[in-house]
Amino acid sequence: MKEYKIRQEIYHRLNKIYDDDLKNFQIEITEDVVKDAVRYFTTRDIGWIYPAKSYMVAICYAKWLSEEFGGRPLEYLDDPGLLYHNDDYFKHYSSDPKTYVKILESIGGWNFDESMGLVPDVKKYFLLEFGVEE
Repeated sequence: MKEYKIRQEIYHRLNKIYDDDLKNFQIEITEDVVKDAVRYFTTRDIGWIYPAKSYMVAICYAKWLSEEFGGRPLEYLDDPGLLYHNDDYFKHYSSDPKTYVKILESIGGWNFDESMGLVPDVKKYFLLEFGVEE
């Protein structure tokens, strides 16, 4: 098992209650996944819009995993277990490449601005989940 998967597994075994458990929020289902996913990269406090948020989180995780553990972001993005199978709206890259390509094109590719939108919040979860020091 790869190191990042071991870290993720340990985190989830030790932490059974999550601040962002979807059962605790009213979610909105979007018809325009690309537009709403891009909004997560640029805007704060837009609510819980799915599956757009799943795409945004997956892109962030794939980028940061490649930076921390090596490899290419698309390899991580194509892992069906990237979000630990606890996001029913997540689709890995191969299951919806067109949407991922459109989102990445809209945010400037893998070099998106990490200081805007909900990216800093997602980064906090990433650091905790994978036991990474900032």
